[in-house]
Amino acid sequence: MTQETGGFAAFNLNPNILAAVTATGYEEPSAIQQQSIPIIMAGHDMIGQAQTGTGKTAAFALPILHRIDPAKREPQALILAPTRELALQVATAFETYAKQMPGVTVVAVYGGAPMGPQLKAIRNGAQIVVATPGRLCDHLRRDEKVLATVNHLVLDEADEMLKLGFMDDLEVIFKALPATRQTVLFSATLPQSIRAIAERHLRDPQHVKIQTKTQTVTAIEQAHLLVHADQKTSAVLSLLEVEDFDALIMFVRTKQATLDLASALEAKGYKAAALNGDIAQNQRERVIDSLKDGRLDIVVATDVAARGLDVPRITHVFNVDMPYDPESYVHRIGRTGRAGREGRALLLVTPRERRMLQVIERVTGQKVAEVRLPDAQAVLDARIKKLTNSLSPLVAEAESTHGDLLDRLTADIGCSPRALAAALLRKATNGQALNLAAIEKERPLVPNNAPRGDRPERSGDRPERSDRERRAPMPLGEGRARCRTALGARDGIAAKNLLGAILNEGGLAREAIGRIQVRDSFSLVELPEDGLEKLLTKLKDTRVAGKQLKLRRYRED
Repeated sequence: MTQETGGFAAFNLNPNILAAVTATGYEEPSAIQQQSIPIIMAGHDMIGQAQTGTGKTAAFALPILHRIDPAKREPQALILAPTRELALQVATAFETYAKQMPGVTVVAVYGGAPMGPQLKAIRNGAQIVVATPGRLCDHLRRDEKVLATVNHLVLDEADEMLKLGFMDDLEVIFKALPATRQTVLFSATLPQSIRAIAERHLRDPQHVKIQTKTQTVTAIEQAHLLVHADQKTSAVLSLLEVEDFDALIMFVRTKQATLDLASALEAKGYKAAALNGDIAQNQRERVIDSLKDGRLDIVVATDVAARGLDVPRITHVFNVDMPYDPESYVHRIGRTGRAGREGRALLLVTPRERRMLQVIERVTGQKVAEVRLPDAQAVLDARIKKLTNSLSPLVAEAESTHGDLLDRLTADIGCSPRALAAALLRKATNGQALNLAAIEKERPLVPNNAPRGDRPERSGDRPERSDRERRAPMPLGEGRARCRTALGARDGIAAKNLLGAILNEGGLAREAIGRIQVRDSFSLVELPEDGLEKLLTKLKDTRVAGKQLKLRRYRED
């Protein structure tokens, strides 16, 4: 089923929804949106096979909002997502599309946040509930009727939910929902476990499958940097010290962030300006003209505000905030590398955003290399180079034009020419640090959960191991073999994650898997001895929480 031309207006969406979509800058629906929106609007159950980055959030958000009754203050739609980050992303998308729908409320329900306000928001009549399965089950234990009025269910990234071990939670949620609901399931892959869910819980579903075209941006050098969220500004300032750029655009998510970052850059002497949706058109044009002719070198913008921005002298793009999807990433970095010129794109990634980085790499078909913050020596060398470049053109004529003044000043002050030159340099550099010790204090710290190679080792020949690490494995069950994976608690892994991944990818029954012991830096899993090597081969490419499982037989001697 395809949609005729006419953009989003051809779907006959609620005019308020259409206005919100237009305000985001989207003009033509993507392939998954073209096929899915009419099906969901018609009330059919659906299975959509599509990768992240194809526009699938809007594919279910727009038709569901169209069918929501703002007058009914009760949960009407439930969207299940595998992770807190995706739940927040989906909730933000719903809020964006519902911005001009008075009375429509969205609540995000996830672990790591207080339960009381979440349950209160649901009971107060939030029509859209976006939740992770585990936390939603916690709420169901408090109030088993909390989902009684839901008539639209979406399972987003269903295969990831099963890999994270949410099968049992999903069954609890299905039982708490009305049997007459509409159910939509999106998944990048359709293993047997997903098909089994569809057979049990969907009614005559229609199928939509989208082949993702690999997007390439080969003319642009791409890199990412791991930082803490509260250290982005200092990281940006460190990067600017060593990056040789002509003009640069920085992308952030919010209007306030454009103002804050532009202000921080101006305070450091950069010619920078903010560009966001609150800026009037004539002022926007002045900013772009200033970037084109060199009066500005840096613009800090939101995605919407940067729409249509085409400045050939842009050599760098900084993604200070992670884009919501790979399509946005490709659009952002496409601002550089134009007209046959080379371009460079840097992406700041917080520890929680590593998964989205992997999605971007998969959709674009390109590896985004990791870089480190420039060390103190690199910053010092860059500062001295800039100072040298600024002074070199002046040296040739300086002695003839200012030599006599130098003699008088040294006599009046009573100092040597060297001391006077040092004082003038200090004034010229505005007190900027030009020694290693001072520069080292300016640099932001590496995130605590950076790769092991970035962390300092403890003193001694080898790191000490905690009591939890030293614990002996439990006695092995009969007919079982113990296997080891390098994933542990420090990787955010829980036993249910490992169980779900092995059940989903290995095709085992639950009773076939024995004890699972999660330690800080590794985990142990008991698997059937019979057919073990074949099973390990089958699990070879399995990923848990975005990381390779790499199970191996554990030798206890």
